[in-house]
Amino acid sequence: MGIKYLHTMVRVLDLEASMAFFRLLGLEETRRTDHEAGRFTLIFMAPPDQPECPVELTYNWDGDEGLPSDSRHFGHLAYAVDNIYETCAALEAAGVVINRPPRDGRMAFVRSPDNISVELLQAGEALAPAEPWLSRENVGHW
Repeated sequence: MGIKYLHTMVRVLDLEASMAFFRLLGLEETRRTDHEAGRFTLIFMAPPDQPECPVELTYNWDGDEGLPSDSRHFGHLAYAVDNIYETCAALEAAGVVINRPPRDGRMAFVRSPDNISVELLQAGEALAPAEPWLSRENVGHW
């Protein structure tokens, strides 16, 4: 029996804010389906060179009272980036909190507008530890 990765699904409360966050990470919308009868929208977003590795954003039109306050129960999404320092600087400039700064030149964590934990990993070898990240403390939960 074979197995194939399909996607990771996360529920979102503000579709536009969530899509904007994932666009900051470099993901693009690859597919959208509106389900009139069920009153929800599914939007798949993936890195342009890896459309087979999407995150599925599920947006319930009438709200989602059942959404946990801390969506960490599922773990996290993880993406490799070309330059962890440049990526974190761009996210921070856009107002994203860097919860676990890349002090080691290798790993950082941020949260989406829906409190989804996102791990960012330096592609290839870790970068040399550098400021301003080296002396930064963790912020909140990651």
